[in-house]
Amino acid sequence: MRSNRTRSAALAVATALLVGGLAAAPASASASASNGKKTATLHDLARAQGRYFGSAVDNPELADTPYAKLLGTEFGQTTPGNGMKWYATEPQRGVFDFTAGDEIVDYARANGLKVRGHTLLWHSQLPDWLTSGTWSADELRSILRNHITKVVKHYRGKVFAWDVANEIMNEDGTYRENIFYKTLGPSYIADALRWARAADPKVKLYLNDYNVEGTGAKSDAYYALIKQLKADRVPIDGFGMQAHLALQYGFPYQMRQNIQRFAGLGVDVAITELDIRMLLPADATKLAQQADWYGQVTDACLAVKRCVGITLWGYSDKHSWIPAVFDGEGAALPWDENLRHKPAYDALRKALTD
Repeated sequence: MRSNRTRSAALAVATALLVGGLAAAPASASASASNGKKTATLHDLARAQGRYFGSAVDNPELADTPYAKLLGTEFGQTTPGNGMKWYATEPQRGVFDFTAGDEIVDYARANGLKVRGHTLLWHSQLPDWLTSGTWSADELRSILRNHITKVVKHYRGKVFAWDVANEIMNEDGTYRENIFYKTLGPSYIADALRWARAADPKVKLYLNDYNVEGTGAKSDAYYALIKQLKADRVPIDGFGMQAHLALQYGFPYQMRQNIQRFAGLGVDVAITELDIRMLLPADATKLAQQADWYGQVTDACLAVKRCVGITLWGYSDKHSWIPAVFDGEGAALPWDENLRHKPAYDALRKALTD
């Protein structure tokens, strides 16, 4: 097991930042050292470890030139935050619009980033025509199959992985009663995976959820499901642990062991949506703890060969989703609102080089 980074070092850095004794390194510092030589990026460091390191992005953020430029230089992978979800790709039944997803794919190609597809089915952000309809099982199965087939074929060869089914379990390990489960039963999950595989035989197929980083009822349910899918020869290549963590709820200290047990099923594991929020205001102690956690997550992934990569859910507090969803919380990412490094950034670099 890789050693944890010390809290004292991170605390010293965080304290210096807050009292103004040291300014956080500007974003450009990740690209160039003071002697003019290129400094390794997080992407470079992760690639040396046989992993990828990425950040999600939403379409409006591409218009923020400094933000988009840093995304394209520091990272090697991106995930569309919303542009490939059902409401965006099939806003009317049978009428597909790939504009938003294509914009991010085009940006990624221009900057040498690989793209993770997100997501083919989810209980949220569905178009009104789908959620307001009354569908027989045959009708809904046909709708789901057509949606998956059209979207996956459109992005065939352009994405390396798909979050096929997103957030399909409740916290107690029971199936979430989304529109698909209520009409089709749990068989829709295997069907979705088979249809995605038929549409793109080479893309990696994942299930993806939050609060599954440690052991517990929810992750146990996914373990049992993936084990059964494998036994039934259903195509399943990986499990995505979102890792939306919060300081006030404690760290999932069984994370490495949990990643290992999923890898033992013969699937890859990815950290797909990492951010670590805190109760505001931020202070030196919280930033130090956050930095330690970012390091521990990275250590846990690097400790297991089949943990293939880490994706931040956005890399800067400037565009974080957290404040709009969790009142009084934020400061969740390794860059601040001014695209300057926080202690968490240094912790990531340390974890990727130790």
